[in-house]
Amino acid sequence: MAANHGLITRNQAIASGLDLETIYGYVKSGVWTVVRRGVYAESAYVQSITLPTDRQRLRDRAACAAITVPFVRSHDTAALELEMPILLPKRPQTHVTRKPVVGSHNKWGVKHHLAPYLDDQVAQVNGFEVLGLARTAVDIAREHGRPYGVVAVDSARRMGVPLDELQEVLDLMRHWPNRRQAQEAIDLSYAGAESIGESLTRDVLEELGLSDIETQFEISDGVRTARFDLRVGRHLFEFDGRAKYVSAADGGLALRSVDEILADEKTRQDWAHGFHLGMSRIEWTNLFGRNRDYLKGRLGREYLATCHAFGTDISDLERFRVRRPRAA
Repeated sequence: MAANHGLITRNQAIASGLDLETIYGYVKSGVWTVVRRGVYAESAYVQSITLPTDRQRLRDRAACAAITVPFVRSHDTAALELEMPILLPKRPQTHVTRKPVVGSHNKWGVKHHLAPYLDDQVAQVNGFEVLGLARTAVDIAREHGRPYGVVAVDSARRMGVPLDELQEVLDLMRHWPNRRQAQEAIDLSYAGAESIGESLTRDVLEELGLSDIETQFEISDGVRTARFDLRVGRHLFEFDGRAKYVSAADGGLALRSVDEILADEKTRQDWAHGFHLGMSRIEWTNLFGRNRDYLKGRLGREYLATCHAFGTDISDLERFRVRRPRAA
């Protein structure tokens, strides 16, 4: 199990000297958990996995362990192995790609994409063959559309994939299904996006019809320097991820108390207002379902209020701006 990412198949267990009665006894007693039919993991290990992406990665590995034909991990499954931040669909599947035949089919929760790929598009990660960052981002965009594709392409660019490489991958898919969805994701992507939440927030702003969106807008007065997720005109949009309020000991990013973080955020926001900049704050739960419609209404009102109060021109802020090199 330790050599197989915490998993063992029924055949591997038998080959290791266990009989079926012992295997079923482990499961019945709760020592082992059935991750997938014929694939097991220690229950304590399964219970220690709390993040949805990590749980899906375990399910993907269990599903792939049962596949007997040559394949490479692809789409969402490849992204999780590559540690590419993605937005999982409501009903995640395990994705594998096989060649040289063309088409796709679903079987027992695994989607087999029968599609060609180039040898240089394959990477070795965690002992597995997976399609690389550029191909994976484009595949996710074709498979799931917006906003999943925008998030995946943003993540690939953040991880160092040039825009040209993403376009080259898509150009090889001239007559493939959902090619336009992937082109839209590439066209809407930003190299400066730093998180899934930021990508999703920007997607909301695009839906509102806002243009000239700038990521990672940074200013300094010589004493304090602050960077903001998104800017349109004189209005700032900040995504507040929950991780920054959770202590590092509990798996979050916070190195201070929540009270200290909130106090600093208020000071930072007041400081930004001193430059005649408005601000909207967005939380994860605002971005989905009915809340998304409410969010768009609120952001539209707050943006227009800033425009009415301060206009949209920021030329007066040029001397305060901090400019850093951007990825391609």
